[in-house]
Amino acid sequence: MIRINLLPHREEARKARHNRYLAMLGVAFAAAAAIVALVYFYYQARIDTQIERNQFLTQENAKLDQQIAEIDKLKQEKQQLLDRKKVVERLQSNRSEDVKVLDQLTRQTPEGIYLKNVKQTDMVLNLNGYAQSNARVSTYMRNLADSPVFEQPTLIEVKSAQVGNQRLSEFTLVVHIARPKDDASGPAAARNAASAPGGAK
Repeated sequence: MIRINLLPHREEARKARHNRYLAMLGVAFAAAAAIVALVYFYYQARIDTQIERNQFLTQENAKLDQQIAEIDKLKQEKQQLLDRKKVVERLQSNRSEDVKVLDQLTRQTPEGIYLKNVKQTDMVLNLNGYAQSNARVSTYMRNLADSPVFEQPTLIEVKSAQVGNQRLSEFTLVVHIARPKDDASGPAAARNAASAPGGAK
């Protein structure tokens, strides 16, 4: 009976299987490494893109903050200008009102009345002076009441006083400055009446 030694053949087959296994393992490892690399580069690209977007948004936010600060500054400057304008208008209005008050005060002061002190507190005038008689004080108060600039004259005190060689009446009274009112019979009203149907022609 002939005996055949199969050991070398089996050894070669085993080595071949081992080599195939190593090759498949290498291919699998390479594939896994490639997949990992692709995933890494994909997410890295997304991260880089997000970082760029974040940087862009940060820059834009900084620009917006600067623009908002400039707008706020312009608003403050505008408000300051408006405040100054109001102050100037108020001063001009007060100056015009003061001139009107002094003019009317002079016009409504009758003969025999001598003012020695005029004090204004808001819309109230405090008048102190001398009169040749109490009747002159009454006339003065009627004149003030009839004036379009003054209203509600009130006598606070009247007493006898010696001034030089004259015997006079010293008085103190307060009078309110009338607030300006629209004159219904003024030029504007006349124009409206003329333009109305059936108005003046």
